[in-house]
Amino acid sequence: MLAGVRRTDARQHRRVPAISHGGQAVKALARQHQEAIWAEHQAISRLRSVLLEFYPQAIEAFPQLKLKAALAVLAAAPTPAAGMKLTARKIVALLHRCGRRNDNALVDQILTDLRTSALRQPGPVEMALGHAVTGLIAVIIAMQAAVAQLQQAMSEEFDQHPLMPVLRSAPGLGPVLAARILAETGDDPARFTTAAGLRAYAGTAPVTRASGRSRRVTARHVRNKRLADACHWWAFAALTRSPGARAHYDRRRAAGDHHNAALRNLANKLLGRLWWCLQNNHLWDDANAWNLPATHPCPLPLDT
Repeated sequence: MLAGVRRTDARQHRRVPAISHGGQAVKALARQHQEAIWAEHQAISRLRSVLLEFYPQAIEAFPQLKLKAALAVLAAAPTPAAGMKLTARKIVALLHRCGRRNDNALVDQILTDLRTSALRQPGPVEMALGHAVTGLIAVIIAMQAAVAQLQQAMSEEFDQHPLMPVLRSAPGLGPVLAARILAETGDDPARFTTAAGLRAYAGTAPVTRASGRSRRVTARHVRNKRLADACHWWAFAALTRSPGARAHYDRRRAAGDHHNAALRNLANKLLGRLWWCLQNNHLWDDANAWNLPATHPCPLPLDT
């Protein structure tokens, strides 16, 4: 079948992108790093669900279960009975072990929340659910270590890539988001011949359907979802790091766009400018990108 497609419809298909070994390594690490973060979030959601069954005081004491202090205290007191027996000195020792400074108000709040009266499960049930809490905490701690290890390896590999300076020069692109964008777009300069192709691949460019007098503009659902997620958070981060991005977002909001639609439109603009920088190996110039006053001119086209 593939041979037949190649023989009859070769002009309708593009060549497979020629991604370098360094780009493939960044892609492997970036995707596994994101998968590990998603798995960690799922484990934290499972822990929250178990605690709601028999230990709601723990949720009140630690709304953010991913924090090291929360996991340390819950590992020491995985059941309501154990939480009632915790002392202030024990909590202070646990917090110090996690690197937290002395905070008497925090210790008092934890003690008050854990000792709040609530409906209790039978003793054997509490013990069984306590074992489940201990196991989930161990899983989450192991996942956090794995996420940190993958992020370190990804950062080291990304720092060696020749496109790293260009990607990191864009406002709002930190080492993680920049590596994810490189992982999903690749480093083949011939892969996206126009900025519109990259925008469509990321799903930031809208789809226009017109028939007669009717015309509808909708979001693009067929896209690279990992790249779309990275662009969403890039646009969100750029709001506080780029005056031009913030002004564009405010204009879209004033025009009637909701938050996500305005971010998607901003990401569409950012991708067009990033495509030009990658094609020309030129560092990002925020003043020229948004037609702001600059001390030196830059050849970046403003209509990209």
